[in-house]
Amino acid sequence: MNGFLNLYKPSGISSAQILNAIKKSIRRETIGHMGTLDPLASGVLPVAIGKSTRLFDYLLDKDKEYVATIAFGYLTDTLDLEGNIVERSDAVPTREAIENNARKLCGEIMQIPPAFSAKCVNGKRSYELARKGKIVELPPKKVTINSIEIVDQTSDTEFKIKIDCKGGTYIRSIARDLGTLCGSCATMTSLVRTKSGVFDINDAVSCEDFVKSDNKESFIIKPENVVDYPILNLTDNESERLFNGLYDEFDFPDGTYRVFTPDKFYGVGELKNKKLKVKAYLRDD
Repeated sequence: MNGFLNLYKPSGISSAQILNAIKKSIRRETIGHMGTLDPLASGVLPVAIGKSTRLFDYLLDKDKEYVATIAFGYLTDTLDLEGNIVERSDAVPTREAIENNARKLCGEIMQIPPAFSAKCVNGKRSYELARKGKIVELPPKKVTINSIEIVDQTSDTEFKIKIDCKGGTYIRSIARDLGTLCGSCATMTSLVRTKSGVFDINDAVSCEDFVKSDNKESFIIKPENVVDYPILNLTDNESERLFNGLYDEFDFPDGTYRVFTPDKFYGVGELKNKKLKVKAYLRDD
């Protein structure tokens, strides 16, 4: 089995638990998920099986879409409902104020990750230090937020927003920063990842349905359909020479390509100065 699963992760369970259930059902060790979702969060959890795990580096920068609910008026130490309240405010911004300040967070910005995150600090996970009551000051990191849009106002103090961003963006940090910009404080109360690259929540399958299925292969998405680079087709002779370490010249522009032999997907390669080098090798022998 080689390819991707578009899994739906419900809230109340960790991404690791989902992964372990899939691994047990197919009895395979080579498996991994792309983009952990916190236990509170739900939504799309892309899972790679077999050699497709080699493609993760080519999927990290893909666009992701989230729908989050943000409550104004209090802030927790985890920036979500799992933490303790550390700040309160009577100020609840208007919809217009939220929209105006949300624009300030769009584009390429420097974002401070949550203290309760998997970031490493002197060899320790940040959340491990934070749970012990130690002050964690993480350096800001560069992230890209394409858009922030208010979807609905769910109560006097809560707003549902849709966020389109690149990988590596912390939605909890957006809630915190939006609260500060609005002259208040805010906490994320729910989160759903609706898209991750080509993976869409409308097409996602539950872990239970996959595990119980007698035709698990029907849920597998071919790896060549997950990466969207231009196609470079090799002849039988070219593919054999490439496999044996011999390099022919290809009259294509420099860049990254999906490389195909006449009968199958070979892998992802990078072309430079007419020389092709396969970086993620997926051919089945």
